[in-house]
Amino acid sequence: MASSSSSSAHAIRSVACFRSDLSPPSFKASSSLGFSRNVNFSKTPSTSLSSPFQQCSFRSFQPIRATATEVPPTIQKPQTSGKTRIGINGFGRIGRLVLRVATSRDDIDVVAVNDPFIDAKYMAYMFKYDSTHGVFNGTLRVLDESTLEINGKQIKVVSKRDPAEIPWGDLGAEFVVESSGVFTTLDKASAHIKGGAKKVVISAPSADAPMFVVGVNEQSYKPNMDIVSNASCTTNCLAPLAKVVHEEFGIIEGLMTTVHATTATQKTVDGPSMKDWRGGRGAGQNIIPSSTGAAKAVGKVLPELNGKLTGMAFRVPTPNVSVVDLTCRLEKSASYEDVKAAIKYAAEGPLMGILGYTDEDVVSNDFVGDSRLKISLPCLFGMHILKHARFLIEMNCNIWCSQLV
Repeated sequence: MASSSSSSAHAIRSVACFRSDLSPPSFKASSSLGFSRNVNFSKTPSTSLSSPFQQCSFRSFQPIRATATEVPPTIQKPQTSGKTRIGINGFGRIGRLVLRVATSRDDIDVVAVNDPFIDAKYMAYMFKYDSTHGVFNGTLRVLDESTLEINGKQIKVVSKRDPAEIPWGDLGAEFVVESSGVFTTLDKASAHIKGGAKKVVISAPSADAPMFVVGVNEQSYKPNMDIVSNASCTTNCLAPLAKVVHEEFGIIEGLMTTVHATTATQKTVDGPSMKDWRGGRGAGQNIIPSSTGAAKAVGKVLPELNGKLTGMAFRVPTPNVSVVDLTCRLEKSASYEDVKAAIKYAAEGPLMGILGYTDEDVVSNDFVGDSRLKISLPCLFGMHILKHARFLIEMNCNIWCSQLV
């Protein structure tokens, strides 16, 4: 999961080129994807950061919309002779988009998909036609009831309820993406290992599996971790922003609110929902207050923020792209320009391809299919509350799965 040192050097060189009028940025025991504590943007104190960055503010930025085939340069895998062979368990919203992303990569082969409720013909239909991301731009055939052919490559279709009965080993799947939303604990997900898989990535938060967010804590992954969680879309959006802000200015406490797009578990019209009465109300008719574990999960991937963040959610009637707003109290006094400069620096350097930055007049639909985990919009939405408090907003394509594979 860790990126190569060459990728880090490339990212640093990119920043140096962008900041050609400044001294090269200095790093202090930094990882290849994250800031070390007290990264020096220049030899001047933090309060003067905005001045040199204003000299660069009129340079052109990379396009906001990323392509489906784009792989963030900071997480490029080293070239190897073989391909990563994966299996997908659960062909719902996440499973289908994992397959879409994987088919655009030349270093990954999806060898099998398991879903006990969908046959091969319906799988092909659901994969080809997507109301949010459009028609699949590739070749697709159903060879028989147990085989799909996508872009000339065969994918086996399995229909097992018990993951332990899926013959991952015989099918050649080394890694399994657990995207059913059911087998999210170490004990339940370990059934895939019994079926012959070597590693399992859970596409949702887990109560006990090690949790990783690319760009935040993937350097702490150890080879003996056979089952890991990729956290939630909201955690993937919040954690890198919190990391940048905390490591440069220090976060004392913060409140996160996510304005979240509709998900498959919601009701199209009012219906029974005993565990969450509000969640039973019509998704297309209401803004629905809800709970979220994203702020708490940030404490798992960034232990230094454990207990410092809390959060809430609102479900809104849009099909894709969610917003995270983070209001936090800072240890260091920082101007609005300082915070913008820190985020922009990270987006164009150490977190390139993971964190984005724009000051254009964009809206949520402009980020559908963007491979970056989150796009900061501080210029558009930032508010100066107090010298030690900041209000920041990010958008993320909450169902695009480029960082999962």
